[in-house]
Amino acid sequence: MITTGTATVTLPADDQILITREFDAPPALVWRAITEPELVRQWWGAGMGEMTVCEIDLRVGGTWRYAQTAASSGDTVEFYGEYLALEEPSKIVNTEIFAPFPDSPATCTATLTPSADGTRTTFANLVQHTTQEARDMHINSGMEVGMQKSLDALERVAVDLVN
Repeated sequence: MITTGTATVTLPADDQILITREFDAPPALVWRAITEPELVRQWWGAGMGEMTVCEIDLRVGGTWRYAQTAASSGDTVEFYGEYLALEEPSKIVNTEIFAPFPDSPATCTATLTPSADGTRTTFANLVQHTTQEARDMHINSGMEVGMQKSLDALERVAVDLVN
């Protein structure tokens, strides 16, 4: 059953954000939905603009870049980074840089944990900022609204892969 707005955001340390959410799809399908460009294009930004760039070089040392033109303002919103570790289908570690702030990279560790029967996935993304100020700027940016919509859309994409 697809849910909406169920991700939780906690602050486990002064420089960290932890996002958790359960998906009604097994880890292998959630992995595909977050690593295959044609699938990422279906959920990233949750329809809040036009995704203009979706580049994924899925290997340690490979890079990724997402950009979208925001529907509300016409501004370009761009994120990019490098893959530091990959353990298919359970873990992705990457850097994340919001283009306007290239000197404030974060390191994101996403884990995909299967339910006991393997049909569901608990997604946890630990965002490690370099400072509390950078973490607070991220939290205060209004990121949660877009994040909730994107994760709702991500679940729809992963569930569609089940069927």
